[in-house]
Amino acid sequence: MSRQPSREGVWATLRKALSLNADFYENAHNTPKTHRLALTIVLLSAFSHMLGTMVILIINRATFPILPFALFLSGLSVVAGYYFWTFTILKVGQWIKPIDPTYGDLLGPIGFAYAPQVFNFLTLIPLLGRPIEFILAIWSLLAVIVAVRQGLDIRTRQAALISLVGFPLIQAAIGFVQVFTQELIEWMA
Repeated sequence: MSRQPSREGVWATLRKALSLNADFYENAHNTPKTHRLALTIVLLSAFSHMLGTMVILIINRATFPILPFALFLSGLSVVAGYYFWTFTILKVGQWIKPIDPTYGDLLGPIGFAYAPQVFNFLTLIPLLGRPIEFILAIWSLLAVIVAVRQGLDIRTRQAALISLVGFPLIQAAIGFVQVFTQELIEWMA
């Protein structure tokens, strides 16, 4: 049996979350430390996304006023996506099956499922950025499915359905921020 995430450090928690360990997600109890660890992973994911975005923006010669604004939007899209996805999982989960967990109970496991996004800075690799971004998104989706299955005590098929409702919306929002930023750079040039 694995140790509870609330008793582990960030790196050990990341390692277990990346491995899609069902016991890890099952034992992600609702404690203040668990919430802090999950939020730390989400913030590391946002920072990683911002780092990849920053390099791409600098290569595309983004001007100073656009660079901080674009970086803020980039990080905000990841954090807002985390809260929105957790909310959709809760609401769809309540619709499919009366569930006990609250929104706060789901924030920890869903936050841990953002662990693959910590590698989002790798999207700056020329020609491999989009495939890496896609792989990381799918990896996060699989982690969310495991977290939802364990957290709501439901079948994998139900967990996949619940998780897939918000996933395309989040991916579209992050893509919109990227396109908006590119358009803004071209317009300001």
